Amino acid sequence: MARTTPALVGGIIEVDVAIDLAPFIDTASALVDDVAAADEDSILTVARLELIERWLSAHFYAIRDPRAFRERADRVELTYQSKVDLNLAVTHYGQQAMTLDTTGRLRTYSDHKRRTVGVNWLGDENDRGRVED
Repeated sequence: MARTTPALVGGIIEVDVAIDLAPFIDTASALVDDVAAADEDSILTVARLELIERWLSAHFYAIRDPRAFRERADRVELTYQSKVDLNLAVTHYGQQAMTLDTTGRLRTYSDHKRRTVGVNWLGDENDRGRVED
């Protein structure tokens, strides 16, 4: 069950009233549920979990509706806030959520790297393709 509300999320990010915040809050809530379940020492209070969920909701919303960085009227120009990064570090809101999570779990999720698997041949050239009985 969500800890935050559309009104609280709207307090930290300007939202388009035509865009329903429920999907962003639901996504954030699922991730915060994982963080809370992994918090074995109960470091995070209910209030802190709500703050994390609020900022994560804003993060997911900002991906859907990017923030303007610069707007000009004399010649039409609009530049969006963006950062060349991945996962939660791509928006200011995701970065703030990671800061609020003092367990470091969100940073671990966000820093998850793809792993590659390789095979090394330990035989010599004469062993390649030979099947032993």
